[in-house]
Amino acid sequence: MADRDWSKELAKVDKQLASLPDDALLPSTATDVPAGSKPAKETPAAGTAAPARVRPETTGIGVYSRLVLSVALGVAMVLWPYEARCGVGLGAYLAAVIVVIASGVWSSIWTWRHRASRAHTLSLLLILWGLLLGSIEVLPRVGYAKPDARHPAQWACVESPPPLSPPSRGGTLGGARK
Repeated sequence: MADRDWSKELAKVDKQLASLPDDALLPSTATDVPAGSKPAKETPAAGTAAPARVRPETTGIGVYSRLVLSVALGVAMVLWPYEARCGVGLGAYLAAVIVVIASGVWSSIWTWRHRASRAHTLSLLLILWGLLLGSIEVLPRVGYAKPDARHPAQWACVESPPPLSPPSRGGTLGGARK
């Protein structure tokens, strides 16, 4: 192995690649095949590497539509119309927060794949927004943050007993006099 001159070996590979046409380097598509015939399976020759898969060109419409949908959901969380202090309302709110985080991850994956840097930054901020919304509700309930009237320390709704009415002075039950 030590006796090989790698610069000469790589020069040979470059020379072979330069002699091939561009169509031979890229995999054929269905549009290149004449109608009625099946495309032949291309097998690389012995000793040569298979050509790299080329991702088809896509537009940014799908990427930005996912991002707009996710951002709309994140903004709508500010306008949450239901009581979310405890019980089922809190569970629904936290489920919606999880959906915000998941949609942020979903859009960040797509923006990363399509190299949309500003959109990717917005997706990451959306994930951070979801984590912030969730932590505002969860941290007081696990004892890490100070509970207040909007964010109590309990998960379940605890109804306080009705106030006791003062005893009646009429001598009969119910306070009715004859």
